[in-house]
Amino acid sequence: MKALVLHDKNQPITQEELPEPTPGREDVIVKLYSASLNHRDIWIQKGLYANLKYPIVPGSDGSGVVSSTGGNVNAHWRGREVIINPSLNWGMESTYQDPGNFKILGHPDDGTFAQYVKVPSANLVDKPSHLSFEEAAALPLAGLTAFRGLFTRAGLHAGEKILITGIGGGVALFALQFAVAAGAVVFVNSGSEEKIARAVALGAKAGVNYKEKNWADRLQEQAGSFHIIMDGTAGDSVGHLLNLASPGGRIVFYGSTLGNAPSVEIRRIFWKQLNILGTTMGSSSDFLSMIDMVNKHRIRPVTDKIFSLAEGEKALRRMEDAQQFGKIILRIS
Repeated sequence: MKALVLHDKNQPITQEELPEPTPGREDVIVKLYSASLNHRDIWIQKGLYANLKYPIVPGSDGSGVVSSTGGNVNAHWRGREVIINPSLNWGMESTYQDPGNFKILGHPDDGTFAQYVKVPSANLVDKPSHLSFEEAAALPLAGLTAFRGLFTRAGLHAGEKILITGIGGGVALFALQFAVAAGAVVFVNSGSEEKIARAVALGAKAGVNYKEKNWADRLQEQAGSFHIIMDGTAGDSVGHLLNLASPGGRIVFYGSTLGNAPSVEIRRIFWKQLNILGTTMGSSSDFLSMIDMVNKHRIRPVTDKIFSLAEGEKALRRMEDAQQFGKIILRIS
C-alpha cells in the first residue's frame, strides 16, 4: 500500500510502499478514502513528542470503508462507510484518560496517512450520511476536542456568551459551529480580518484582530465579558483571557501553541471565582454525542484545501504556515 512515512525528526514526509496491515482479533482494516491533518502531525514531524520511534506513519483522522475484520469482530462492519475515533484506550473514567494506556492514532501506532489503517473495531462509527468522505475525515480529532471542551468540560448552555480564540484552526471552527448550533452567542479573534469575516458568515456575532495592540479592550467594548472562553494558544494572551472572563466563568485550554503563560495573576482567578479547565481529546461517549450533534444539526465541517496523498509534505507546510481556514484534507482513494 502507499503511505506517508517519517524516518526522523525535522525530515520531509515521503510517500512509500508498505505492507498492508493485518487485523488482530478485535481489529478492523479500513480502506481510507480521505484523511485530514492536525497540528499534532507537525509536532511529530518536528520530534516534539516524547518516546517517538521512527519510522512513523502519522495521521489521526480518517474516513473510508471497512475492508476486513478480525475474528472477534461482528461481520456486519465489512463494507460499511465509517469514520474513526482516534482516541484509543481512554479507560474507565469519564473525567480523564487512562494515563498509562491512552494514546492517539498516528503515534505510536501507524495512522491514517496511508491507503489502509488498522484500528480497534470499538473505535468505528458509521459515517454521517450527509457528509462526504472528505468532510467526514475532517471531523474526528478536532471535533471531539471541541465538543468535550464546550459541553463535557464547560457545560455550555444556550444564550451564553463564548469567546473562541484563533479562529481558522480545526478545533476553533468546530467550537464555533457547535456553539452556534447550541444557541450560544459567539465572538472570535484571529490575526486575519478575512478569517474573522468568514467566522461571522458561519454564525459568529463579531470578532477582533489580535494583532492590534488593544484587541482585548476592543473585545470587551463589543461583548462585555464571557461565560466561556475556548483557547488553544495560551502564552501572553492568558492574562487577557482572565480579564475577559465573567465572574464564575469557565476558561478551557486545549493546547498551548504559544507556550506557557509568562505570568498569571492568581488573584483574578480566585476573586472572580473562575474555573480553569483543561481538556484533551475525549471519551467514546463524548465521540458518540458529538456525532449525534453533527447528525441532528446536519453540521458540515469546514474544509480548507484538498491534497493528494503524494502531496503530504506540501499539505504539512500549509498547516505550519497557518494559511488554512478549516481542515486540510488528504484524498487517498
